[in-house]
Amino acid sequence: MTFDKKIGVAGCGRMGLPMARAIKRSGITVHGFDIRRESEFGDFTSHMITDPAEFAQSCEILFTVVRNNDQTDALLFDEQALLKIPNSFKTLVISSTLSPNYLETVKARAPAGLTLIDAPMSGAAVAADEAHLSFMLGGDDAALDELQPLFYTMGTRFHRMGPFGAGMTAKVLNNYVAAASVVVNRQAFLWADQLGIDRERLRALMHDSSGQSWFGSRYNKIEFARDGYDSDNSIGILKKDVECCIDCVEGDLSEPLNAAILDRLANMKQDI
Repeated sequence: MTFDKKIGVAGCGRMGLPMARAIKRSGITVHGFDIRRESEFGDFTSHMITDPAEFAQSCEILFTVVRNNDQTDALLFDEQALLKIPNSFKTLVISSTLSPNYLETVKARAPAGLTLIDAPMSGAAVAADEAHLSFMLGGDDAALDELQPLFYTMGTRFHRMGPFGAGMTAKVLNNYVAAASVVVNRQAFLWADQLGIDRERLRALMHDSSGQSWFGSRYNKIEFARDGYDSDNSIGILKKDVECCIDCVEGDLSEPLNAAILDRLANMKQDI
């Protein structure tokens, strides 16, 4: 693939690391940055840069894939302060799932002339490993056209939602629905156990009828399908994404539907 700009991926965790590996496989120059010890990055270790200034100056396009608002603040403005380093990247692509309201603060604090793109993704770690991610994109069309060959190295589906921030808004709305689906599917399967209905037969029925859903139909393929809640796993991330969605619509966390989804996620037990 012909793409001659150097890429940086900040936040090389369960999503960022396979994204960086996919970019590398395509022949594009890419470096990673993370605050964790180097031993955690396997065959990508030689492409990791530990010094923030060296990292920022090594890339022209930066992808951020850290967990939340606080980590994004630390990365861009505070501890690592990548946006304050001279002679560094000219394009910032935010792939973390964050509150769309928070993106407005990033835009207000970003230096003049920096191209801002939001590109949250869907598909979980398995899709990142296989370079089959779906991206929800927000930003200037000309800038997105320039970056499209890069997105092709990591994904297979691309949805342009509008200007900067629109991709993130679409993502949190999508994940609000996804979180509700996780909650109701898991509840239905528990009830099936209690009522003597075979889960696999129920899933087959639901797949062919009005109970069909992404989560239910792919239950045996989704790596987090049976997980209990942990703040660092996919269930915990879904809870964070629901909170981001409610924040962007200035909603009430105690509204009955919102509270029920959040409570069920926070108290979800591992399903053996």
